[in-house]
Order: sequence, then C-alpha cells, then structure tokens
Amino acid sequence: MKNETALKRSLSLLPLVVIGLAYMDPLVVFDSYGVVAQMTKGHVPAAYILTVAALLLTALSYGKMAKAYPKAGSAYTYAFESIHPRAGFIAGWTIMLDYLFLPMVNFAIGSAYLSAAFPEVPHGFWVILLASAITAVNILGIKLTASITALFVTFQVIVALTFAGFMIAGLSSGLGSGELVSAAPFYQPDMEPSLIVSGATILCFSFLGFDAISTMSEETIQPKKNIPLAIFLTVAIGGVLFTAISYFMQQIYPHYESFRHADSASLEIAYYAGGAFLRSFFLAGTMVAVISSSLSSHASASRLLYAMGRDSSLPKRFFGYIHPTLKTPVFNIVFIGLISLTAMIGELEVIYSFISFGALIGFIFVHLSVIAHYYIRRRQKGLLDTLRYLILPFLGAAFCGWLLLSISKNALIIGAVWLIAGFLYFWFRVRSLPDITFGFDRDYDQKR
Repeated sequence: MKNETALKRSLSLLPLVVIGLAYMDPLVVFDSYGVVAQMTKGHVPAAYILTVAALLLTALSYGKMAKAYPKAGSAYTYAFESIHPRAGFIAGWTIMLDYLFLPMVNFAIGSAYLSAAFPEVPHGFWVILLASAITAVNILGIKLTASITALFVTFQVIVALTFAGFMIAGLSSGLGSGELVSAAPFYQPDMEPSLIVSGATILCFSFLGFDAISTMSEETIQPKKNIPLAIFLTVAIGGVLFTAISYFMQQIYPHYESFRHADSASLEIAYYAGGAFLRSFFLAGTMVAVISSSLSSHASASRLLYAMGRDSSLPKRFFGYIHPTLKTPVFNIVFIGLISLTAMIGELEVIYSFISFGALIGFIFVHLSVIAHYYIRRRQKGLLDTLRYLILPFLGAAFCGWLLLSISKNALIIGAVWLIAGFLYFWFRVRSLPDITFGFDRDYDQKR
C-alpha cells in the first residue's frame, strides 16, 4: 500500500489554547460593545453570561467528540463519523461559512485600519499584502504559525489588561458610575430578556474560533487529552475576559445612548478613560489582533478543507493534498488566500451574518453527534451517561437553535441559499462521480 503524506504532530496544550484565543481575538469584545450596549440597554455583561452558558455546553460536546475522533475536520468529521456521511457533508458545508470567510473579514478590518493610517496607499494594496503574508506563513508550517500567534496574543492580552487598568483607576477616582462593584450591568428590574437574547446572538461571533482547535487534532500531541481541555479552557478564558471587560466598560461609561458612533464606541471609551495614549495603544492592539486572528483562521480553514477532501466530499486530488516536505495542505492555504482577496469588495455586515449562521448550524451538529455516537451507537445509557450524552448535548443544541432563530432574517435567507448551493453541489457530485460519493457511504454502512 502506498504511504500517504500526513500532518505532523507538534502542538501541546499551551499552543492549542493560544491558537484558539488568537482565532477568537481577545480584543473582539471591544468591536461589538457599542452596538450590543445600545441593543441591550446597557446589559452587555448579562448577554455575555448567556452566550458563555450556551458555548460552554458546546465546548463540552466538542471535547467529547474530539476524544472519539481525534482527526482534523471539526463538526464535519464528527457528523460524518457518528451520524452519516451526508450529515457530515451538510455540517461541513455550513460551517465553511465561518471558516472560509473569517480570514476575509480580518483582512477587510486590517486594511481599513491601515488605510486610515496611510490614506495615500490604495485599500486593495493592504488586502493583497496581508493575504500574501498570512498565506506564506501558514504554508511554512503550523509550528511557525503557533509561535508567531503566541507573541501577538500576549500583546493583545496586555492591551486588554491595560485598558481594564485605566478603567479601574478611573472608577476609583470617581469617573463614570464611580462604582467598582455593581449588579446593574447584569440585572435591573426593568431589563428586557428578549433584548439580552438578541445581544447574545451577536456576541456569539466573539467566540468563533474555539471550535477551530479541533481542526488541529492530527497535529496535536496526545489529542484525546489536549484537544478537549484546550477547547474548554479557551471558552472559559474568553468568557471571563469578555464579561469582565464589558462590565468595566459599562461602569466607566454608563451612558450608552450617547455614543457618537456605536460601532467605534470603544475608541470613545478609551479616550475618556486614558486619553490619547490609551486610544493609540488600543489602535495598535486591534491591528495586532487582526494579524493573529488571520493566521489562526486561515490555518483552521485549510484543515477543514483537507478533511473534506481526504473523504472525497470535495475533490480529493486538490483539497486532500499535503505537501511532502512542509507537511501542510498547501493548495487549501493558497485557495483561502485567494478567496480572502474579495475583502477588497465585500460588505462586512453581510459577511458577519452568514458566518454566524454557519457556526451555529455546525455547533448543533456537534451536539447531535454526541447523542448519536455515545447514547445511540455505543448505548451508554446509565444515569450519569444519560446526563452527559443525552441531556446536556440536547440542551446545548436547543440553546444554539434558539440563538439561530434569533438572528436577522437576512442571515437566515443567506444561510438557506448557501445550503441550497450545497445540496446542488452534492447532487452534481453524486451524478458525476457516483463511485466516490456512494463509496464512502458504503464504507460507512459496512462499519456500522
């Protein structure tokens, strides 16, 4: 039998958590704060608590499936192996909305910052420069990507903690509400629960990336131990950081209705709490965040395409290829880099909406995979097992479904169009390559 080139195992727990945090972007809490503050009427921390509750359940399900199938592919692999290959295709196709287009979002945001700093340079130049640099680093290997990302994540955390330090100092001296401890950002008698849920649907975007850790399973040392732990730690660390930062932002600047521009409210708060220094330091941090998130999202997207290509859900010769020397899915990395060039013309609001749709559908499939694999196929139905493998994943799937139905109608329409395109592609592939498509169905049925 011919030996196939495989991915190289080199990642331990710490680099995995770093990659997950980089993908999530520790500074993303600042990007959506103003919009969600106005939407929830000053209860962003409460919306974060709701989001964290849903995603911790999802993190537990990811951990269980990573133990069962320590392979690249994330939600695609879990649904493929535990439910059915066709379910795997649907999961992989929908979650591609998250993986394929998040690098594009990062390049669009990064080029916007650079264009503001250097207005004489065309916007498209920065997109091409960022896409080329990020693509090149990812081609050279995941270890290099993780090392560079670690430095960037460290700087982002420093920026976030510095921002928090200025806010705490300001509150201590009487700025804003003048209260370091208050329940108001979390609960008030007149708060509207429906608004908190709406805010949580947007804040889900803040956590996109923890699931990307599962795509590194075939490059991880002791994946059955390190992948689940890294996923849970990433969500927990992100949840604590985002909730704490949003709490202090609400306390230091309680008049959310007075923001001049809600989408850049963090800059107003930075200037209010720390003057020109904090504003400039914060801008530097956001630029670094764009680069580190781009590195991680680009790497994860290429591994998802590799998993789908290896299983022939996508053309195997192209998407299932691993470079024999670099040990990276080179074709996929270049393909994503080319897609990311559309950041020169893309509308961010539209991209955000269908990315959230794809991520939530993927999360639901992961929860269903836990039930299918452990509770149904392995018949683990004791009292504790029923809680772990039926009740908790069912609650997680219901929670994600609730959030999915709460996003905008435009997002649902775009998501539906993407699904229809996927079904058409799958139908065409069945018609044109019946042996490949039905072959993996037969292999699956024989194993069962």
